[in-house]
Amino acid sequence: MQFVCEEHGLSISRACTALRMSRTVFAYKPSPRDDMPVISALLGLVERYPRYGFAKYFAVLRREGSGWNHKRVHRIYRELQLHLRRKGKRRLPSRVPVRLEAQTAMNRCWSVDFMSDALMSGQRFRTFNVLDDFSREILAVEVDTNLPAARVIRVLNRIAAWRGYPAKLRMDNGPEFVSVQLATWAEQHGVELEFIQPGKPTQNSYVERFNRTFRNEILNFYVFNRLSEVRSIVDDWIREYNEQRPHEALGNLTPEEFALKHAEVSGLGLH
Repeated sequence: MQFVCEEHGLSISRACTALRMSRTVFAYKPSPRDDMPVISALLGLVERYPRYGFAKYFAVLRREGSGWNHKRVHRIYRELQLHLRRKGKRRLPSRVPVRLEAQTAMNRCWSVDFMSDALMSGQRFRTFNVLDDFSREILAVEVDTNLPAARVIRVLNRIAAWRGYPAKLRMDNGPEFVSVQLATWAEQHGVELEFIQPGKPTQNSYVERFNRTFRNEILNFYVFNRLSEVRSIVDDWIREYNEQRPHEALGNLTPEEFALKHAEVSGLGLH
C-alpha cells in the first residue's frame, strides 16, 4: 500500500479503492495474544490425565467453562508437542529381601529364569528354565525366539500336569514375570510369586547356579544352525542331567534318584 501511495501520489483512501481493499483491513493492527492461560490449562490437564488425547482435553476445557477456539487450543497443543506419544516408565514395586531357604520337600519352590544365545545366522533365541529347588531337577528348558507371558504359563501348566503346582515361584523382575497374566494364573492355582530384589541375582542362587552349568556345557559348547538342533541337544542333556549326573549337594545322588527317594514324603506321583 505504501508503495502504491508513493509511486502514484495517491491518498490512502484512493489507494485502497484502487486495490479493492477495505480501509478497515488496512488499518487493522493485531494485538499480541497471551496464550499463557491456555498453556497452563493444558499442562494442568496433562498432569491430571496423562493418557488423554486432544479431543478429550478440549471436551474437559469446555466442561470447565473455557471459551477458547478449537483451532487455537489445537495449535497450542501441537506447539507444546503434546500430540507426541508419551511412554510411561515401568515402575517396579519395592521388593523386600527374602532369605533364600533350603527347601525340605519337592514342589515347595520352583526357581525360574531366562537365558539367551544366538544361532550361526545371528538370530537370537531364548530359553525359559524351570528348576525344583529341593531336588535340583530340571523341570523344563523351553527354547524359542520369543517367550511371552502366555508361553511361560503354558510351560508351567505342562509341568503341573504331571507334577502338580508348586507352592511358590521364585523369579526376577522381568516383564514376563511381572505381567498381569502370570499374576492371574498364580492366583487361580494358589501359587505364591516371590520376586527377588532388582540387581540381586544371588537371591535366586539355585537357578543361577544351574544357568552357569547350562551356559558352559550347552550354549557355549555347541554351535547351532537351527532351533530344532538346540531343542534336540537340550532335551538329551536334560535327561543326562536329571538321570545320570551325580549332584554333590544331593549326596552324589542324581536329581531323579533324590526325587524318587523323597517322593513318599512329598506325596507326589513322579514319572
